[in-house]
Amino acid sequence: MAGANSPNSSVSPPPPPPEQNQPSKHWGVTKSLSHVGPTNVDIQRNRELQKFLLDSGIYESAEESAKRELVLEKLKQIVKVWVKQLTRIKGYSDQMVEDANAAIFTFGSYRLGVHGPGSDIDTLCVGPSYINREEDFFYGLHCILNEIEEVTELQPIPDARVPVMKFKFDGIPIDLLYASVSLLVVPDDFDISNISVLYNIDETTACSLNGCRVADQILKLVPNVENFRTTLQCLKFWAKRRGIYSNVMGFLGGVNWAILVARLCQFYPQANPSMLVYRFFRVYTLWRWPNAVTLCEIEHNALGFTVWDPRINAWDGLHLMPIITPAYPCMNSSYNVSASTLRVMLEQFQFGKNICEDIELNKLKWSALFESYSFFESYKNFLQVEMIASDLDDLRSWKGWVESRLRQLILKIERDTGEILQCHPNPRDYADSSKQCAHSAFFMGLQRKQGEVVQEGQQFDIRKTVDEFRHQIKSYLYRKPGMEIYVSHVRRKQIPSYAYPEGYKRNRNTKPIDEVLQVDKMSTVSVLKRKKIDGPELERSPEKRASVGPKLQDSVLSERICARSSVVEKASMIQPCVFVDGVTKQVDPTILKNVRLASNGRDMKLIDRDKEPNATVAMVLKSGEGVGSEPVQTNVMRLSLTSNA
Repeated sequence: MAGANSPNSSVSPPPPPPEQNQPSKHWGVTKSLSHVGPTNVDIQRNRELQKFLLDSGIYESAEESAKRELVLEKLKQIVKVWVKQLTRIKGYSDQMVEDANAAIFTFGSYRLGVHGPGSDIDTLCVGPSYINREEDFFYGLHCILNEIEEVTELQPIPDARVPVMKFKFDGIPIDLLYASVSLLVVPDDFDISNISVLYNIDETTACSLNGCRVADQILKLVPNVENFRTTLQCLKFWAKRRGIYSNVMGFLGGVNWAILVARLCQFYPQANPSMLVYRFFRVYTLWRWPNAVTLCEIEHNALGFTVWDPRINAWDGLHLMPIITPAYPCMNSSYNVSASTLRVMLEQFQFGKNICEDIELNKLKWSALFESYSFFESYKNFLQVEMIASDLDDLRSWKGWVESRLRQLILKIERDTGEILQCHPNPRDYADSSKQCAHSAFFMGLQRKQGEVVQEGQQFDIRKTVDEFRHQIKSYLYRKPGMEIYVSHVRRKQIPSYAYPEGYKRNRNTKPIDEVLQVDKMSTVSVLKRKKIDGPELERSPEKRASVGPKLQDSVLSERICARSSVVEKASMIQPCVFVDGVTKQVDPTILKNVRLASNGRDMKLIDRDKEPNATVAMVLKSGEGVGSEPVQTNVMRLSLTSNA
């Protein structure tokens, strides 16, 4: 097999066309559900779907496709030169230097032939046994790439579960992995599908190799490759529009969707894409999770790698939505899914099923299925996770680290609230270009679990949960001065304007500015103190690079670090820290030392943030009707208060 490859590349053979797949009694581990082919109505409906997808711009142009092939060819030459240089430096013979080689393989959406405009290319560099990942790849090759003019946004991530180097090559996003195999010379026709490539390697290397192996297996296990590709492209587009396309956030990523669609194709081998799309929602709304989705029998091999098997590994039995990769060693590709994200996906599957039923009845067009999900209109309470850094390069790595840990925050909240408080992370990030530093933010919708009986006035206190999360985030090995994170609770009416990409924001009744300033005098003091605590690092760095994003109105959240003195007045208009949902009261902080709420008899006191700096991100959510709906208590002050009981 050649190194660089793509559906249209001349340097490697394309996947087998549908007619070359060998006939079988059944596809997959069970018999097919139906062998019925499309009717004339189905054929017409499929034409309409194809036209909609084409008009939606999900297919890349011939020019971009050719550019991708050129970039891959250049990358192939770069790694060959890199390996030859290292071979000479390590003292090998001239003949070894001449024979030294590295191969480039693609995997993911590009290898499956379902990539779209602007999508990245998942690539794997396979090198000889004497070239290691830690020093030679992440240092040596990194230095070479850093000197190439076409390479930008170079970001090594050596501590990821699958170590990766991210960059753009002539504007094409590349995710580059490295695997060292037990060969002194890697041939140009290296067969990555052969199980012998797994000899004498570690688990990390096996994971790196498995991306290509899984993609090849998927294409071999579907009855019709073209129908598979069209259906997968359609459902990936749908998942992105509905906000559930993100493996790192606990939803499903590219390989997850590919396996689900491939299994569907095995169930309905004669169905065309329009039929498969409807059956996708019908099948997976009825699927009894956590029953696993598998394309073939799970293989156990004497090589000794860990294979997903809940009968042997108790941890595997805890997975909520197992979707198993078809190549040895078989793994659960969706281990990131949590109870909250599973709930969201099942709701969206039901939405898709309802829409498709109306499309079948000619009540709706295909466009109705792909309407964007109104995230900010679906919840009334949110967690806002803000990240800032000195410049865009620092923000890129800082944001990547935070994003990779947001799933842990969801799991911790579920754990600490007995799964009563549910989180819906929005995979999209938002940037406030009005900040004087690089800025980005994620949002999570919050709601009480439906049908859960709670006591009136019961609270969700997740201060310790958030403190634990922040402590974990700040342990980032590559953290630099200026990298900070802030977690705040915001109501729907407080969502900052930069979260609306078209500049649209619902009109809502707002208080006069004088009243807001009077109510939140304490917030002004808190922000000033916080600036003294966290600000010096950025004060020493006068030059800031603004984040990329639309020029929008001021955020309702305070800028704690990047703001200069002129922003302090704006900060006094918001409440970024401890909160209890209810009606805001006007209180003079200069005379308020202890407050007793007559309704519950609790002593309340102000937080001293010089002594308790972490209290600025503490949060107390009212449960019951106070989460996911309007507040029910009218005597709770929206101030920086904490119980003395």
